[in-house]
Amino acid sequence: MLFSVIIPVYNRPDELRELLSSLTRQTYTNFEVVVVEDGSTIKADEVVAGFADRLDIRYFFKENSGQGFTRNVGFEQARGDYFVIFDSDALIPPHYFAVVEQALTGKSGREDGLAIPVLEAYGGPDAAHPDFTPIQKAISYSMTSTFTTGGIRGKGNNLGGTYHPRSFNMGLSRKVWETVGGYKLTRMGEDIEFAIRVIEHGFKTGLIPDAFIYHKRRTNFGQFFRQLRFFGRARINIARYYPGELKLVHTFPALFTVFLLLIPVWALISPLLFGLALGMIGLFAILILIDATRKEKSVNVGLLSVGAAFVQLTGYGIGFMREGWKRLREPTQFRETGAHIDYPS
Repeated sequence: MLFSVIIPVYNRPDELRELLSSLTRQTYTNFEVVVVEDGSTIKADEVVAGFADRLDIRYFFKENSGQGFTRNVGFEQARGDYFVIFDSDALIPPHYFAVVEQALTGKSGREDGLAIPVLEAYGGPDAAHPDFTPIQKAISYSMTSTFTTGGIRGKGNNLGGTYHPRSFNMGLSRKVWETVGGYKLTRMGEDIEFAIRVIEHGFKTGLIPDAFIYHKRRTNFGQFFRQLRFFGRARINIARYYPGELKLVHTFPALFTVFLLLIPVWALISPLLFGLALGMIGLFAILILIDATRKEKSVNVGLLSVGAAFVQLTGYGIGFMREGWKRLREPTQFRETGAHIDYPS
């Protein structure tokens, strides 16, 4: 099986260099790399050229249109049987493609002995690399913890239903692309919308638990907050096209945010309510501290994880409420602003 790795990149040549370096260490080597530059002002063409002797790699430059449409260009140029999408801020463990190939290609029972994909589209989890900074580890914990909305992603079936792969670590067969087409949204939940169409066409999707990547994400809480605010907005945008995809669980960060904002009000109304609210917030923080410290084996990361969880939930909640209010006021409109479309993740 030949894999085609699709990497959209926007103004991140240094991150791309680290990603490509990790790909040179793969134990399974039957893959090509397609890098598509999305109108960057800081180009990565020289970075790509530096790996030409170590990777089967090609580089394309296009006008800025966002990561969804940039991936489409990668699909059009790909020569592989199976397409794999990575964000440019990822590091890929050496075993990744060996694990995916084994998971996808059990013998089909065909007389020619050829293997066919067991899953037509898959997703994998993300994790924190040992060399990540404490803040990056805390952010990674928050995005994958069962105490936050991160527990929904990359852990079996999404919300108890069919598994929806996410584009930071996702694969799909050529047949999926030829049948479903590419991304229809450039951002604001483009990967969710794409996964929904894949499932609606009857393709089997699933999680490959051992196909994890190291996802650097943001390097400080300010960037993380803006990223999660964008994710909250994206969830509402998806509901414009698929109202049934907006579920009760998606409102939890917004309810958590409102709960925090009301604490000063409760202090004026009732000391009892104020104390109860503080106790609940304190218990939540202690649970995160204990769990993160145990998993990361670091009290420092545990303390930072408390902050990361609050940033994640309030950022998502504020974005969710902001875009929800816009939807109520302008139910059929959607606007993208700015001369260039930056990448939220």
